[in-house]
Amino acid sequence: MLQYAAIFFVIAIIAAVFGFGGIAAGAAAIAKVLFFIFLVIFLVTLLLGVVRRG
Repeated sequence: MLQYAAIFFVIAIIAAVFGFGGIAAGAAAIAKVLFFIFLVIFLVTLLLGVVRRG
């Protein structure tokens, strides 16, 4: 999932360079959402790992 966020981030950067503002904003928004979903899943699995060991 983090890979998809990075891909959409790169698409947003490339679109911004070429001046496609709407496409860049859309790709950046998707990348941001995927990154936060990844972050939440990472924190949940980290907490579950700590709880199971303790």
